[in-house]
Amino acid sequence: MASRPPPRYVVRPHDAASQRRRMLWLGLAWLGSLLLVAILGALLGGAWKSVGPSLVDRRALRALNAENEKLKQDVANLQRSQQVSDVANQALRKTITQRDEEISGLRADLGFYSRLVGGDAQREGMKVQEVSLQPVPHSPAAWNLTISLTQNVKRNDDTSGTTTVSVEGLRNNKVVQLDWSTLGDSAEKNGIPFRFRYFQQLHTTIALPADFRPTRLHVTVTPENGDPVSRAVAWSDALTSPVTITQGESDAQP
Repeated sequence: MASRPPPRYVVRPHDAASQRRRMLWLGLAWLGSLLLVAILGALLGGAWKSVGPSLVDRRALRALNAENEKLKQDVANLQRSQQVSDVANQALRKTITQRDEEISGLRADLGFYSRLVGGDAQREGMKVQEVSLQPVPHSPAAWNLTISLTQNVKRNDDTSGTTTVSVEGLRNNKVVQLDWSTLGDSAEKNGIPFRFRYFQQLHTTIALPADFRPTRLHVTVTPENGDPVSRAVAWSDALTSPVTITQGESDAQP
């Protein structure tokens, strides 16, 4: 027996309550989607509002940092330029001071030599024109001594003789005087020889005992033909600057 085909139409009873529930759920789902969209919009809007100013602030901060670094470099360049200018000015002032001192010294020398050898110069006998002391490097007890002698009485003949030095000072709280034999070189035991017509500089080195504190120099010049000439000079004066005939004490002829 042949099977019957399924019916083309099915008749079901109408359920109004089920249809209302379905519509209710669809409405609730639609409202939920709207609420979700609103929440997401609010969240995204707040995040953008917070991110936007942050990005602007970061760009401004980077710009300020770059400008700050540029200003720091400009200040460093100006300071370096000022330092270079200060060094150059100090060197220039030092050079000018040295040149002024050299010019003053040359003028003094010129005046001295003009008076000494000029035709209208005053005729003067033997003089201790200058006395100066310089410490010997790395030898605290040794001193380089320079003595300048002048004369213009004998203009056509040389003057010769010897020069001796003694040093007055304190030793063991007592005033003592060291003579030339104690101070000078054994090769010049009779004195420093000289021979000149107008002027001559004598150079020698003297050695002092370690426990001796010098206070005064005594220079004695003994020409072969003429009276001895002596001069006393404070040790500190001869050490700080050369003592000329216009400083300290005048020459004395015993």
